[in-house]
Amino acid sequence: MSIGWLRCARRVVRRNVKTPRRLLSTVQPQQDALSKATRNIGIIAHIDAGKTTTTERMLYYSGVTRRIGNVDEGSTVTDFLPAERARGITIQSAAITFHWPPLPPSTQTPPPPPQLPASFDTVLRSSTSHNINLIDTPGHADFTFEVLRSLRVLDGAVCILDGVAGVEAQTEKVWTQAGHYHIPMIIFVNKLDRVGAAFSRTVKEIGVRLHGWPAVCQIPWWQGGNGDFVGVGDVVNLRGILWKVGGDGRDIQAFGLEELSKTDGKFAEEIKKARIALVEILSEHDDVMVEHFLEHDEDHLAISGIQIMQSLRRVVLQAPQKVIPVFAGASFRNIGVQPLLDAVVDLLPSPLERPDPEINISNQSSTLALLLNSAPTTKLPKSTKKQSTSQDRGLSIAEVKNLTACALAFKVVNDAKRGVLVYVRVYSGSIDRGATLYNTNLSVAERAPRLLKMYANDAVEVDSISTGQIGVITGLKHARTGDTLIVYRGLQMKGTPSGGLNTLQLRPITVPPPVFFTSIEPHSLSEQKHVQESLAILLREDPSLNLSIDEESGQTHLAGMGDLHLEIARDRLLIDFKAKARIGKIEIGYRETISSSMQDPYTYTLDKLVAGKQAKAAIAASVEPAAAAADTLVPPSHEEEEEEEEEDDDDSHPFETIYKLPDNNTLHIAHPNLSKHDSASHKSFIQPHLSLPGILHSIHSGASAALARGPFQGFPVSNTHVRIHLNAHAHLFPETTPTAMAMAVRAAVTHCLRAANEAAAPVLMEPVMNVTIFVNESSLGAVVQDISSSRGGQVLSLDGADSSSSTSRLDEDVLRVDPNLIYTPPDPFASGTGLMGDGPADSQRQIVARVPLKEMVGYLNQLRALTGGRGTFVMSVDGFERMASQRQKEVLDALREF
Repeated sequence: MSIGWLRCARRVVRRNVKTPRRLLSTVQPQQDALSKATRNIGIIAHIDAGKTTTTERMLYYSGVTRRIGNVDEGSTVTDFLPAERARGITIQSAAITFHWPPLPPSTQTPPPPPQLPASFDTVLRSSTSHNINLIDTPGHADFTFEVLRSLRVLDGAVCILDGVAGVEAQTEKVWTQAGHYHIPMIIFVNKLDRVGAAFSRTVKEIGVRLHGWPAVCQIPWWQGGNGDFVGVGDVVNLRGILWKVGGDGRDIQAFGLEELSKTDGKFAEEIKKARIALVEILSEHDDVMVEHFLEHDEDHLAISGIQIMQSLRRVVLQAPQKVIPVFAGASFRNIGVQPLLDAVVDLLPSPLERPDPEINISNQSSTLALLLNSAPTTKLPKSTKKQSTSQDRGLSIAEVKNLTACALAFKVVNDAKRGVLVYVRVYSGSIDRGATLYNTNLSVAERAPRLLKMYANDAVEVDSISTGQIGVITGLKHARTGDTLIVYRGLQMKGTPSGGLNTLQLRPITVPPPVFFTSIEPHSLSEQKHVQESLAILLREDPSLNLSIDEESGQTHLAGMGDLHLEIARDRLLIDFKAKARIGKIEIGYRETISSSMQDPYTYTLDKLVAGKQAKAAIAASVEPAAAAADTLVPPSHEEEEEEEEEDDDDSHPFETIYKLPDNNTLHIAHPNLSKHDSASHKSFIQPHLSLPGILHSIHSGASAALARGPFQGFPVSNTHVRIHLNAHAHLFPETTPTAMAMAVRAAVTHCLRAANEAAAPVLMEPVMNVTIFVNESSLGAVVQDISSSRGGQVLSLDGADSSSSTSRLDEDVLRVDPNLIYTPPDPFASGTGLMGDGPADSQRQIVARVPLKEMVGYLNQLRALTGGRGTFVMSVDGFERMASQRQKEVLDALREF
């Protein structure tokens, strides 16, 4: 027995091993039972790992479909968009609901499954049928936001790995993203039927790259020890599961260890070794397993499968998750999917076992359960030095009881037949058909005329969506991705919830910044309205798209996450919405910055008619590079994400306000006559129709507008520090309005930027990508040469050694796993060791590099030419860097041609 075992045994008497559960007070008993039997899961993975293929098998075995869909044939259920079927990839996440084990035929919706053979029942254990809400997510990096908004509402996830490629770059990325939400995950190693599949290497990569201890729950079963992949060894229940070759996966046989010992003794011994390793890894992280081990006289094989599964469930629900259950299969050959569904039900949590949803109410952070369980005398803490009403300062239990449901809108889809579909996850209570929903983000009320349960592109109408469920609301005109929807007892269509409930918001969904853009021009003025309406629908569906208008040229620019992302948006605009417009060439979104500082502030006075009324305002401004201002800049800063930034509470700087703006810009406002902490003195300097917070907001808006378009090439300005001097005596007049102040600030800052550009050569900044490339050993040298020489990139690492590509690697708290301590069964094929060491000429290698985005446009074709069509890559924005003079000249010449 290892030292770690003894250490765990000593801890048994000192630790409470019960898994805490937090139940929402609005959950009724019948809803409680429903939520316990519910699993909200997602399928996440690198592109082409087999997510959609696995999903198709799940739907077939659960009875949702009568035939197995094929990605290559374009007959899958979840990939129903024409662009998805044409390209063979998942573009948008698709939600579908099914039951496992399948419901009896009389209660099945959609149609019941075909009759299963008797041998099927001997393999699948009998249990309560669970309602599974599954979301199939994209794997391409351009559609990262689709994954992010799906992860936001999931309770668990199945990560699928390619048994040949192992842990790929996009897998690491989505794994990290899921870790931010503390989502419990299990892993399914897919494609073990392919030549070159390496289960052992993949398991070791899980430990090293995903920073967790792999718990091998299944091992591959190779025919004759080194032949075709025919089944799996069930380590939990100590048996071998064999699938009929060439069948649809429903003809299954199970063999106990005694029977296996007679027919395949080597495989039976390997199952025993795997069981010993599994019990040991569980004992290191679960004290109850140590008790079971001691009760069974330290016999690893005597512990029951149920006890093993219960221990696996406990370690999976630990936060952070340190043990990762690993399963094996080949979805395309219909092997291993049913046991994976069993693992989803047995290991992943129900909505009631997840942490309380985070909320923000009256500018205070809390959790939904704390709000719902607050006592009558409990008040939310007052915001520090913040103007607030008595309603915003606290909530009484009577007001909270009026809250009957709380949900998050995580996706909006424009359906040609059903209209606008808003996907929601209900976190508390129940949304009924016809209920009035209050949108706390937009402060509007809408009625829910119809509620749907989605089956990919099909839907079934339901009467209500209860706690923990994912459903669809039709007919909402305003709801967007990330909006919080509440149902409030007694709320009218034109009413507003009282007691601060109108400020209740669930944790929002972060939208990544776009890096590519293209121009859109209607064919004629008569088509302009239709094009704008179509673009509005696109942006409501996909917030990672960004729309802007060039004021000088009048051109409309559509920005997105990548060239494929914009291609899909273009196709939808022209084909789906029938918009008649010209789409320009896809270009890169550069930034520009200044390289010199202004010696003296520039004072601008606005005196003109605005909306038919005389407006007058003045302001003094100056600009300088961010690096030059770093030594003199004194925080605090104000986060740009807040619509109304809280004021500085630092009494040592009452006459200064500092904002942090996008693209590493800062805004420093000096208002020497106006103290932030003495509003009474403002009456002597500010007109009655103005206020200091309103003036600061106008200055913020004006400076942001000026920085949005630089004077050099019209790109957003980056790395710039703006100083504003507000003299209440000289700059504020009776005719001063917030609009006039914003216009004056914008004009002053724009003049300063132009003057700085004239004083010194302007500088362009380009996006630099963090690129991870997968190639064969034989192509490694050619690809490295191409990256470092032809494309001006910098190779950071080979095979992940000392790579800075993942921020998790820089985290000192991340779990680091020694691959030599991980149990893996032997691989029958010499397919190389990849990350673990050197392999033969056809083994896969990984290159991590930083490359300018411009050089990565169209890189896939070049990579395929260098690798014989077998190379792949993924990339993400690493930041913006200044260009060298020669490179800037080349880019400018190309822009002039455009």
